Amino acid sequence: MGCSYRYSYVTGIQGGDQLEQLNPRAKEEDNDTMDIEFVVNRVKSGDKQAYAILIRKFEKKIYTYCYCILKSREEAEDALQEIFIKAYQDIDRYEERETFSAWLYKIAYHHCLDQIRKQSRWQRLVSLYQEQQTLFYDNYNKQAGIEQAIHELLMPLNREEKNILLLKVVEQYSFEEIGQIMDCKSATLRKKYERLRKKLHQQKMYKGGVASGEIAKSN
Repeated sequence: MGCSYRYSYVTGIQGGDQLEQLNPRAKEEDNDTMDIEFVVNRVKSGDKQAYAILIRKFEKKIYTYCYCILKSREEAEDALQEIFIKAYQDIDRYEERETFSAWLYKIAYHHCLDQIRKQSRWQRLVSLYQEQQTLFYDNYNKQAGIEQAIHELLMPLNREEKNILLLKVVEQYSFEEIGQIMDCKSATLRKKYERLRKKLHQQKMYKGGVASGEIAKSN
C-alpha cells in the first residue's frame, strides 16, 4: 500500500528501513516493547531522528484509520503526511496524562473530520478492509468472508458510530481514551456504544469472524 513515506520535509531525515542507518538503536527501539514516551521526550529535546521512530511505529495504523474514514487512498496518504507534520509541529503540547497513541489519533480524528467538512462528503460509506485487511485483525485474516462481513457492518452506520466502532473494537481503546480523542465524555460514549451494539444485533449484520461476541467482549 506504500506507507513508508519519506518525511525529509518534516525532520530532515528519511523513515522506513533507513532508520537504523541514522540511529544504531532504532531496531531495538522500534518494537512493541519500546518506550514511546522516551522517544517522544527525545523529539521534544530536539532529536529529529527520533521522530522517524514514531513515524515508523504508527504510520500504518494511522494510514488505515484515515483510509477507513476518507475511503480514498490518495486522500488517506495526504492526510497521513499532514497528520505527522502537525504532530511534529505540536509535539511540545503533548502531555503524558494521555498516551501518545491516543493523542496522535485525536489529531487524525479531527483532521479527517475537517477534510469531510471541507469536501461536504457527509454520507461517505466506509470499507474497513479492502487492501488494508492485513493491517487489522491479524487473528481473523484467514477467515473466509471477513472483508464482506465488515463492509456490511459499517454500511448502515453514521460517521460517529463508525469512529466509535473503529476505536473501540479495532484499536481497543478504553472509553476514557476514546473520549480524549473524540472530545466526548466517557459515560456518554459508553451509552452510545451500547446502543450501537443493540443496533448491530437487531440488524443481524455481524456474522462470524469479528462477530457479536467480539463486540460483547469490547467493554
